[in-house]
Amino acid sequence: MMLSTMDGSMADQVLVGGGASLANLFIHAMLLGAIAWLVHRLRMADGFFPGFLQYTFVIVAIGTLLVAGHFVEVILWAYVYAMVGAVPPGTDLVYFSFGNYTTLGYGDVVPVPQWHLLGPITALNGVMLIGWSTALIFEILRRSAPPQKH
Repeated sequence: MMLSTMDGSMADQVLVGGGASLANLFIHAMLLGAIAWLVHRLRMADGFFPGFLQYTFVIVAIGTLLVAGHFVEVILWAYVYAMVGAVPPGTDLVYFSFGNYTTLGYGDVVPVPQWHLLGPITALNGVMLIGWSTALIFEILRRSAPPQKH
């Protein structure tokens, strides 16, 4: 399903890239909100992170949820690339999306010229969402650490 009314003008690229970025921001906000709510509920329930194994399990579970969320966001970008015909035919869209989302960059596949701005927009979106995930993990670790005695 290609969007035939778009020709890849700068306005089209900003509109498509901005829309995909907003959709991913929404997905990520929902995921991080759910994780924060769950961590808060666990903390209220039993003092939170009483032992090393529970602590490890919670961090691994949160990391797994975040990676799954990022994968969903990459898949969304792959669909966007397919809808506008942003890459040459036969391109592995998930591979291409991951390369942009993680800022790995172009090596073997480049976008078609009229949609070249979607790559940097994807990268900006990925950097922001990966940073947001990192900030959440850091904050959970910071809040769960036992108080330091001076």
